[in-house]
Amino acid sequence: MDLAMTDKKAIVTGASEGIGKAIAWALAREGVDVAICARRKEPLEAAAAEIAKATGRKIIAITADLTKAADAENFIKQAHAALGRIDILVNNAGSAPGGVIEHLSEDDWASALQLKFMGYVRCMKHVLPIMRQQKKGRVVNLIGNDGVKVSYWEIAPGAANAAGQNLTKSLASQYGKHNISFVAVNPGPVRTERWTGLVKAMARDMKLSYEDADKLAPASIPLGRIAECDEVANLVAYLASDLAFFVNGTMIEIDGGQDKVLMDRIRDR
Repeated sequence: MDLAMTDKKAIVTGASEGIGKAIAWALAREGVDVAICARRKEPLEAAAAEIAKATGRKIIAITADLTKAADAENFIKQAHAALGRIDILVNNAGSAPGGVIEHLSEDDWASALQLKFMGYVRCMKHVLPIMRQQKKGRVVNLIGNDGVKVSYWEIAPGAANAAGQNLTKSLASQYGKHNISFVAVNPGPVRTERWTGLVKAMARDMKLSYEDADKLAPASIPLGRIAECDEVANLVAYLASDLAFFVNGTMIEIDGGQDKVLMDRIRDR
Protein backbone atom coordinates (compact mmCIF):
# COMPACT_ATOMS: atom_id res chain seq x y z
CA MET A 1 0.00 0.00 0.00
CA ASP A 2 1.28 3.45 -0.89
CA LEU A 3 0.81 5.63 2.20
CA ALA A 4 1.24 8.81 0.12
CA MET A 5 3.65 10.33 2.64
CA THR A 6 6.48 11.50 0.37
CA ASP A 7 7.95 14.81 1.57
CA LYS A 8 5.87 14.90 4.74
CA LYS A 9 7.69 16.23 7.81
CA ALA A 10 7.60 14.37 11.11
CA ILE A 11 9.18 14.44 14.53
CA VAL A 12 9.69 11.33 16.64
CA THR A 13 10.77 11.43 20.27
CA GLY A 14 12.89 8.76 21.93
CA ALA A 15 14.22 7.53 18.60
CA SER A 16 17.81 6.49 19.30
CA GLU A 17 16.77 2.85 19.71
CA GLY A 18 13.83 0.49 20.14
CA ILE A 19 10.35 1.40 18.96
CA GLY A 20 11.20 5.04 18.32
CA LYS A 21 14.07 4.19 16.01
CA ALA A 22 11.90 1.66 14.19
CA ILE A 23 9.21 4.33 13.71
CA ALA A 24 11.72 6.81 12.30
CA TRP A 25 12.88 4.07 9.90
CA ALA A 26 9.32 3.26 8.82
CA LEU A 27 8.46 6.91 8.17
CA ALA A 28 11.70 7.57 6.28
CA ARG A 29 11.07 4.53 4.06
CA GLU A 30 7.74 6.13 3.15
CA GLY A 31 9.52 9.31 2.02
CA VAL A 32 9.17 11.36 5.20
CA ASP A 33 11.85 13.73 6.53
CA VAL A 34 12.19 13.18 10.27
CA ALA A 35 13.63 15.04 13.25
CA ILE A 36 14.43 12.72 16.12
CA CYS A 37 15.44 13.28 19.72
CA ALA A 38 16.81 11.34 22.67
CA ARG A 39 18.90 12.09 25.73
CA ARG A 40 22.09 10.34 24.60
CA LYS A 41 23.86 12.16 21.79
CA GLU A 42 26.05 9.42 20.29
CA PRO A 43 23.40 6.71 19.80
CA LEU A 44 20.97 9.34 18.52
CA GLU A 45 23.39 10.65 15.90
CA ALA A 46 24.33 7.11 14.91
CA ALA A 47 20.66 6.22 14.40
CA ALA A 48 20.08 9.37 12.31
CA ALA A 49 23.10 8.67 10.11
CA GLU A 50 22.06 5.03 9.61
CA ILE A 51 18.50 5.90 8.58
CA ALA A 52 19.54 8.81 6.35
CA LYS A 53 22.11 6.71 4.50
CA ALA A 54 19.68 3.87 3.88
CA THR A 55 16.65 5.96 2.86
CA GLY A 56 18.08 9.17 1.41
CA ARG A 57 15.74 11.24 3.58
CA LYS A 58 16.67 14.15 5.81
CA ILE A 59 17.03 12.83 9.37
CA ILE A 60 17.84 15.48 11.97
CA ALA A 61 19.20 14.47 15.38
CA ILE A 62 18.55 16.87 18.25
CA THR A 63 19.64 15.89 21.75
CA ALA A 64 16.89 16.58 24.30
CA ASP A 65 15.84 15.50 27.76
CA LEU A 66 12.06 15.79 27.72
CA THR A 67 11.85 15.86 31.51
CA LYS A 68 13.08 19.45 31.07
CA ALA A 69 10.62 21.98 29.68
CA ALA A 70 13.36 24.03 28.02
CA ASP A 71 14.73 20.97 26.18
CA ALA A 72 11.29 20.06 24.86
CA GLU A 73 10.67 23.59 23.62
CA ASN A 74 14.12 23.75 22.02
CA PHE A 75 13.63 20.40 20.29
CA ILE A 76 10.37 21.50 18.69
CA LYS A 77 11.78 24.88 17.65
CA GLN A 78 14.90 23.37 16.11
CA ALA A 79 12.94 20.63 14.36
CA HIS A 80 10.46 23.13 12.94
CA ALA A 81 13.24 25.39 11.71
CA ALA A 82 15.06 22.49 10.05
CA LEU A 83 12.01 20.85 8.48
CA GLY A 84 10.00 23.95 7.62
CA ARG A 85 6.75 22.46 8.92
CA ILE A 86 5.59 19.66 11.21
CA ASP A 87 2.93 17.43 9.70
CA ILE A 88 3.27 14.58 12.19
CA LEU A 89 4.24 14.32 15.85
CA VAL A 90 4.98 10.86 17.22
CA ASN A 91 5.38 10.98 20.99
CA ASN A 92 7.33 7.89 21.96
CA ALA A 93 10.04 8.89 24.44
CA GLY A 94 9.67 7.59 27.90
CA SER A 95 9.59 4.63 30.16
CA ALA A 96 8.38 4.15 33.70
CA PRO A 97 9.78 1.95 36.46
CA GLY A 98 7.98 -1.34 36.82
CA GLY A 99 7.34 -2.98 40.16
CA VAL A 100 4.83 -3.42 42.93
CA ILE A 101 3.94 -0.59 45.28
CA GLU A 102 6.29 -1.89 47.99
CA HIS A 103 9.31 -1.42 45.70
CA LEU A 104 8.35 1.94 44.14
CA SER A 105 9.93 5.03 45.64
CA GLU A 106 8.69 8.61 45.43
CA ASP A 107 11.35 9.16 42.78
CA ASP A 108 10.04 6.20 40.77
CA TRP A 109 6.55 7.69 40.68
CA ALA A 110 7.87 11.14 39.77
CA SER A 111 10.06 9.64 37.04
CA ALA A 112 7.12 7.73 35.55
CA LEU A 113 4.99 10.84 35.24
CA GLN A 114 7.78 13.22 34.23
CA LEU A 115 8.94 11.42 31.10
CA LYS A 116 6.14 9.08 30.09
CA PHE A 117 3.39 11.69 30.57
CA MET A 118 4.80 15.20 30.98
CA GLY A 119 7.29 14.72 28.13
CA TYR A 120 4.31 14.17 25.83
CA VAL A 121 2.51 17.20 27.27
CA ARG A 122 5.55 19.42 26.71
CA CYS A 123 6.00 18.41 23.08
CA MET A 124 2.32 18.79 22.23
CA LYS A 125 2.19 22.19 23.91
CA HIS A 126 4.76 23.52 21.43
CA VAL A 127 3.70 21.53 18.35
CA LEU A 128 -0.02 22.26 18.41
CA PRO A 129 0.31 26.02 17.72
CA ILE A 130 2.44 25.15 14.66
CA MET A 131 -0.16 22.67 13.43
CA ARG A 132 -2.95 25.17 14.00
CA GLN A 133 -1.13 27.72 11.86
CA GLN A 134 -0.66 25.08 9.15
CA LYS A 135 -4.38 24.23 9.44
CA LYS A 136 -3.61 20.53 9.73
CA GLY A 137 -1.66 18.07 11.86
CA ARG A 138 -1.51 14.51 13.07
CA VAL A 139 -0.44 13.36 16.54
CA VAL A 140 0.29 9.71 17.32
CA ASN A 141 0.98 9.00 20.99
CA LEU A 142 2.77 5.72 21.78
CA ILE A 143 1.49 4.89 25.24
CA GLY A 144 1.05 1.27 26.33
CA ASN A 145 -1.58 -1.28 27.21
CA ASP A 146 -0.81 -0.98 30.95
CA GLY A 147 -3.23 1.95 31.01
CA VAL A 148 -6.16 -0.24 29.95
CA LYS A 149 -5.02 -3.75 30.92
CA VAL A 150 -4.01 -3.43 34.53
CA SER A 151 -1.31 -5.39 36.34
CA TYR A 152 -0.22 -4.77 39.92
CA TRP A 153 3.48 -5.17 39.06
CA GLU A 154 3.29 -2.30 36.54
CA ILE A 155 1.25 0.29 38.40
CA ALA A 156 3.55 3.27 37.77
CA PRO A 157 3.57 2.72 33.99
CA GLY A 158 -0.17 2.08 34.19
CA ALA A 159 -0.83 5.40 35.92
CA ALA A 160 1.30 7.34 33.42
CA ASN A 161 -0.28 5.51 30.49
CA ALA A 162 -3.83 6.13 31.68
CA ALA A 163 -3.05 9.82 31.97
CA GLY A 164 -1.68 9.89 28.42
CA GLN A 165 -4.67 8.03 27.05
CA ASN A 166 -7.08 10.45 28.72
CA LEU A 167 -5.11 13.43 27.37
CA THR A 168 -5.08 12.03 23.83
CA LYS A 169 -8.86 11.69 23.79
CA SER A 170 -9.37 15.09 25.39
CA LEU A 171 -7.18 16.92 22.89
CA ALA A 172 -8.93 15.18 20.00
CA SER A 173 -12.15 16.83 21.17
CA GLN A 174 -10.50 20.23 21.50
CA TYR A 175 -8.44 20.34 18.30
CA GLY A 176 -10.64 18.58 15.76
CA LYS A 177 -12.05 21.94 14.70
CA HIS A 178 -8.49 22.95 13.77
CA ASN A 179 -8.09 19.88 11.51
CA ILE A 180 -5.69 18.21 13.94
CA SER A 181 -6.37 14.57 14.78
CA PHE A 182 -5.01 12.33 17.54
CA VAL A 183 -4.67 8.61 18.10
CA ALA A 184 -3.08 6.56 20.87
CA VAL A 185 -1.21 3.34 20.13
CA ASN A 186 -0.97 0.95 23.07
CA PRO A 187 1.71 -1.72 22.64
CA GLY A 188 1.93 -4.68 24.94
CA PRO A 189 5.32 -6.33 25.52
CA VAL A 190 7.80 -5.46 22.76
CA ARG A 191 11.27 -6.87 22.22
CA THR A 192 13.37 -3.76 22.74
CA GLU A 193 16.70 -3.13 24.41
CA ARG A 194 14.78 -2.62 27.68
CA TRP A 195 13.12 -6.02 27.69
CA THR A 196 15.79 -7.79 29.77
CA GLY A 197 15.50 -5.18 32.53
CA LEU A 198 11.72 -5.47 32.58
CA VAL A 199 11.92 -9.25 32.93
CA LYS A 200 14.42 -8.90 35.80
CA ALA A 201 12.04 -6.55 37.64
CA MET A 202 9.16 -8.95 37.04
CA ALA A 203 11.22 -11.88 38.38
CA ARG A 204 12.08 -9.88 41.51
CA ASP A 205 8.54 -8.74 42.22
CA MET A 206 6.86 -12.03 41.40
CA LYS A 207 9.57 -14.10 43.14
CA LEU A 208 10.45 -16.11 40.05
CA SER A 209 13.61 -17.08 38.25
CA TYR A 210 14.54 -14.95 35.26
CA GLU A 211 13.83 -17.89 32.96
CA ASP A 212 10.32 -18.40 34.36
CA ALA A 213 9.57 -14.67 34.34
CA ASP A 214 10.60 -14.46 30.69
CA LYS A 215 7.94 -17.02 29.80
CA LEU A 216 5.05 -15.15 31.43
CA ALA A 217 4.38 -12.47 28.83
CA PRO A 218 4.43 -14.80 25.80
CA ALA A 219 2.17 -17.21 27.68
CA SER A 220 -0.38 -14.42 28.24
CA ILE A 221 -0.62 -13.71 24.50
CA PRO A 222 -2.64 -16.02 22.24
CA LEU A 223 -0.03 -15.68 19.51
CA GLY A 224 2.57 -17.08 21.92
CA ARG A 225 5.19 -14.33 21.58
CA ILE A 226 5.81 -10.65 22.26
CA ALA A 227 5.82 -8.01 19.52
CA GLU A 228 8.78 -6.89 17.45
CA CYS A 229 9.60 -3.18 17.08
CA ASP A 230 8.88 -3.20 13.34
CA GLU A 231 5.35 -4.47 13.91
CA VAL A 232 4.57 -1.46 16.09
CA ALA A 233 6.37 0.90 13.71
CA ASN A 234 4.39 -0.30 10.69
CA LEU A 235 1.12 0.40 12.48
CA VAL A 236 2.31 3.86 13.51
CA ALA A 237 3.39 4.71 9.96
CA TYR A 238 -0.08 3.86 8.66
CA LEU A 239 -1.81 5.79 11.42
CA ALA A 240 0.43 8.80 10.81
CA SER A 241 -0.60 8.90 7.14
CA ASP A 242 -3.54 10.80 5.70
CA LEU A 243 -5.16 7.44 4.94
CA ALA A 244 -5.87 7.09 8.67
CA PHE A 245 -6.41 10.77 9.51
CA PHE A 246 -10.07 10.15 10.42
CA VAL A 247 -9.04 7.64 13.10
CA ASN A 248 -9.37 10.28 15.78
CA GLY A 249 -9.80 10.33 19.54
CA THR A 250 -9.41 6.61 19.97
CA MET A 251 -6.87 3.98 21.01
CA ILE A 252 -5.51 0.92 19.27
CA GLU A 253 -3.91 -1.95 21.17
CA ILE A 254 -1.10 -3.86 19.49
CA ASP A 255 -0.47 -6.63 21.99
CA GLY A 256 -1.46 -9.86 20.25
CA GLY A 257 -4.65 -10.02 22.34
CA GLN A 258 -2.76 -10.17 25.64
CA ASP A 259 -4.69 -11.17 28.76
CA LYS A 260 -2.55 -10.12 31.73
CA VAL A 261 -4.66 -12.10 34.18
CA LEU A 262 -3.08 -15.20 32.68
CA MET A 263 0.34 -14.07 33.92
CA ASP A 264 -0.87 -14.28 37.50
CA ARG A 265 -2.55 -17.63 36.97
CA ILE A 266 0.53 -19.12 35.31
CA ARG A 267 2.75 -17.84 38.11
CA ASP A 268 0.54 -19.40 40.77
CA ARG A 269 0.53 -22.88 39.27
